[in-house]
Amino acid sequence: MNTAKFFRTSCLVLLGLVFSTSLWAHGGAAGTDTDQCKFELEPSHWIHYTAYQPVAYSAEEFCGKLPALDTKTQLVFDYQDMRYRNMTIEFEVTKEPEGTRVFFLPAAKHKAGTVNLELPNGLPEAGKYLIHITLVPDQGERLDAHMGFTAGTGPATSRTSLLLYVFFAFAGLYILYLSHGGFKSIVDSAVAKIKS
Repeated sequence: MNTAKFFRTSCLVLLGLVFSTSLWAHGGAAGTDTDQCKFELEPSHWIHYTAYQPVAYSAEEFCGKLPALDTKTQLVFDYQDMRYRNMTIEFEVTKEPEGTRVFFLPAAKHKAGTVNLELPNGLPEAGKYLIHITLVPDQGERLDAHMGFTAGTGPATSRTSLLLYVFFAFAGLYILYLSHGGFKSIVDSAVAKIKS
């Protein structure tokens, strides 16, 4: 394999990895220690949270910022500790700072380890929201955990991501320009026409 072909193939593989959604899931963080989409119910005991807006953004997962309003929204909680499957847990979503209840799921046991809260009409207005999770043990105190998120933040792709996409698109075109004679001649003739 010649050097130019190897270099071109390597660049294409790297571009594919950069745009891979699995690398960017949960902000590019790996493992639960850096995962921003989780609740700590008790020291070292977690529930993982993922939000979906399947009608507006069919292939996207969200955490702290939901881009759309008035569209079906699903908040999915996965128990990362088996012992929570036998505990009674209550879920509530409130609009902040008013504390107005938007959604409530009464205390129940969720043996499957996954709880899917469906808000068929989505969230009513842009702003801050708070998810309340309350453990209701058979004996002892109730235990509360909270996680905030915002809704109505606009498009799912941030400006930083867009700039990153543009940068890599130009980098890919530049590599193509350097390694492909036909493309180089087309670009050179177009630049010559613009200059004259």
